[in-house]
Amino acid sequence: MKTPPLRVALLGFGTVGGSVARILVERPELGDRIQLTHIFNRGVARKRTDWVPASVTWTDSIDDLFASRPDAVVEVVGGLEPAGQWVRRALTQGAAVVTANKMLLAAHAPELLHLAATHGTQLRFEAAVAGGVPLIHGVREGLAGDRLLRVAGILNGTSNFVLSTMAGGDQQMGAVLDEARRLGYAEADPSADIDGDDAGAKLVVLAGIAFRRHLRLADIPRQSIRPIAAADFRYARRLGCTIRQIAMVETSGDRFHAWVGPALVPRSSPFGLNAGANNVVTISGHYGGENSFSGPGAGGPATAVAVVSDLMSLTQRTQDRGEEWPAGSVTAPPARPYYLRFVVHDHPGILAGIAAALARQGINLDAVLQEPGYPKDALPFVITVEPCEAAQLKAALDEIARFEFHAEPPLSLPMLFHPVA
Repeated sequence: MKTPPLRVALLGFGTVGGSVARILVERPELGDRIQLTHIFNRGVARKRTDWVPASVTWTDSIDDLFASRPDAVVEVVGGLEPAGQWVRRALTQGAAVVTANKMLLAAHAPELLHLAATHGTQLRFEAAVAGGVPLIHGVREGLAGDRLLRVAGILNGTSNFVLSTMAGGDQQMGAVLDEARRLGYAEADPSADIDGDDAGAKLVVLAGIAFRRHLRLADIPRQSIRPIAAADFRYARRLGCTIRQIAMVETSGDRFHAWVGPALVPRSSPFGLNAGANNVVTISGHYGGENSFSGPGAGGPATAVAVVSDLMSLTQRTQDRGEEWPAGSVTAPPARPYYLRFVVHDHPGILAGIAAALARQGINLDAVLQEPGYPKDALPFVITVEPCEAAQLKAALDEIARFEFHAEPPLSLPMLFHPVA
């Protein structure tokens, strides 16, 4: 017997929701498998378009939508509430849910996954991380036979656009952010992107997929890219590196090292070569080594492709076994080499004072770099140090920060891979 199409209700008709509807309308060959029945949006009258078939019901009543008993609900409204309330209602009603809402998943994924399993339905969220990159499916299915050790990646397109543009032209961040807003890569307030909250939420989801553990976003250290200056890219190039916002989680027994922030990476690495608003993620496994995924990380069409792909998976009508994400514990990262940049009012004895403070914490210097051409009242120079614990480095920098020669606060960045000579 022919299986009836999956009846889908769409919550939200913004950039992503409109792109989801357009794919379903423009691909009539999907009609035997997926039927868009309802579109919900507040102030729905202003959202109506003539290219959506007349068979689709437009509504601003969430109760009417749920009364239609859809087989699947697509949530692309965003935010924690009321989106969370609607997702819970759909799952409790037995409808499958497809969502692009990484903030909701970061906060409540264990509860929502349990709710889906309890009511014999599914929660799918390929679009919540890396937009159109089939990352979650790749990890869940393609790497299921491996024992995964580390997930690291560029998960925020706005920050990557900013940093890769700065690297290419020695521009300051303010000017590049203005360009990113003009091109639509950055919001009017880009804080969630450049301060690491967006990438941190995505990292929580990735940790759940890779390790079946739920890490609290509040427990993941996040460092802003705001202090990065054009001078940092000049020094990074001397080290064979560039700077990118990296999100990383790696296993350590029953605990996890996780953090988000700017870091030096080799220019020839997948991270260093990644430019513009694209995402790239590497998954390291015990047996299979490293696998990389890359592609557009944001935008309506790319994200909508991931949503529709999840819907097509649901049409197979296979019973999902469900999954649980018990709580995981975040601990301090292992010892790493660091890049330290200082901007000072130049006078004798500065380097000796810094070196002494580092030595008191058992930190060894690796190299000292000073580029010519900077004014003596705001002179940037760089010290790289051999691998040390984050707590050691913090104690040393707390002491160094009290010195009176600083023109700007010191900056420390992890060097994730040994620099190329």
